Parts: sequence; structure tokens; C-alpha cells
Amino acid sequence: MIKISCQEQLLPGRTLQEKFEFARGAGYDGIELRARGGFAFRDRLSELRRAAGDGVPMPSVCVDMPHFFAAFDPDLRRDALAQLKSQLSVIAEVGGPGAVACTPASWGMFSRRLPPFEPPRNEQQDRAVLLDGLTELGEHALREGATLALEPLNRYEDHMVNRLEQAVELIDTVGLPSLAVLADTYHMNIEEDEPTSALVRAAERLGHVQVSDSNRFQPGAGHLDWAVLLGTLDAVGYQGHLALVCRLRGEPAAAVAGVPGFLRRHDVSVPV
Repeated sequence: MIKISCQEQLLPGRTLQEKFEFARGAGYDGIELRARGGFAFRDRLSELRRAAGDGVPMPSVCVDMPHFFAAFDPDLRRDALAQLKSQLSVIAEVGGPGAVACTPASWGMFSRRLPPFEPPRNEQQDRAVLLDGLTELGEHALREGATLALEPLNRYEDHMVNRLEQAVELIDTVGLPSLAVLADTYHMNIEEDEPTSALVRAAERLGHVQVSDSNRFQPGAGHLDWAVLLGTLDAVGYQGHLALVCRLRGEPAAAVAGVPGFLRRHDVSVPV
């Protein structure tokens, strides 16, 4: 049976306890947290501890900042690394075994598909920054007992890491078991020649999956073949959560509530 979580901002409710009450009733197995900058996630620690004590599963956290660990500006890079280390420490405490912190290398920083088309760093400089950042974060994650999952983004949102195989190569080069690949079905729909083959090739490094349909709305609102995608994840032995990360079409609460049933109906590993 697949495990499904939902990003907290999509769930109705004032508290994490209220959000999970709704989520559990809809068929979710956990909540994916969001972590803003300024150490706001660390500042939520007492709230997160109470939620964990009340039995709210929080297996993952997704960074929510305007800059990331491969920023062009060295001060922004240092801040992003400090924020991510803090987020790894917090999710390791409240998220339980296998806790995951998720991040892209960058977001909205530069696209080779838009003017001026050439970034201020060359590919070798990009790679050096990526490897340095992943090494520092991976070592911290290893000490804390958490995993850092690197998310490839589409070509319009990031110019450095767009496909699963690129993330795998970087993680293999660093060589730390605390690093993994995050597969996002929306970005894969844009960038991968064939998403299921990409999942198979990345299987040994696959640590987290985020789901939305081809148009970034909830699963079922676009044209992705969910039976094939879920069947591939089952075939490669993926054991983590599917985290809902999307825009919503229709009445928000009803749209969120409909996702677990939709995904489980398309899960070929479940007997009918």
C-alpha cells in the first residue's frame, strides 16, 4: 500500500493536529511541512514537538525560501546552507526514522531558456558549487540521522539540475548515504524523455517523491498515466511517501480529499 502525505498549506485547519485530523479522514498518512527562511522552521520547534507528541506524522519538510544553496551570491549560499542544516536538525527530531528535508539547487535564479541565456557562472563553476553544498549538507544530515533529497526542477525554473540522472550523478560523486534524489512528477513530465525509465535508472538513489499532474494541479486533473507511474515505483521498491505538492482545481478541501482515493485506485500493487 502506498503512503501519501500532503503539504501542510493545502490542508484545512488552524493547527497541525486539526490538519492531520482532516488528512487522516481523507486517507493521507502524513503531513509534509514547509520551512521558510529566517530560521522560522526552528522557531516552530515547540509547535512541531506538540504535534509529534499528539501522533501527527511529519516525515518530510520542503524548503520555502527565495534563495537556495547554489545561489550566485556567496552570502545567500551561506544563508541557505545554514537554513537547510537547521531544517535537517529539526526534521530529524520530529519526523521520525527516515525523515527527509527536500530542496532544489535553486529556484527562479536563472534559466537558459530566457534572456540573457548565459548565466554568470560556467558549468564547471556550477558543478563545484553544487558538490561543495551537497557535501556540507550531506555530512550534517548524516550526523543528524536525516536525509537531504535533491529535487531537479524544469528548465524554466533552474539551469543546473533538471533531470533525475543529473541529480544521481552529483550524489554518486559526493558518495554520502544521507543524500537522495527527489522525483517530482510535474518537473519530470517536462524534462524526462520517458519518466518511468528515469525512475528505474534513479531507483537506488530515490528518496522522496512529490506528486502533481502534468499541469501542476492535483493528480487526475491532467494527462499523466498514474497507473504506469505508480506501478514503476512499486516495481523499483520505493518505500517512501508520495507528497502532494500542487495547485488545486475545484473546491480546495474537496480537491485535496479526493487525491488519496484517486491514487490508490490507480495503484497496480493493490488487488482489486
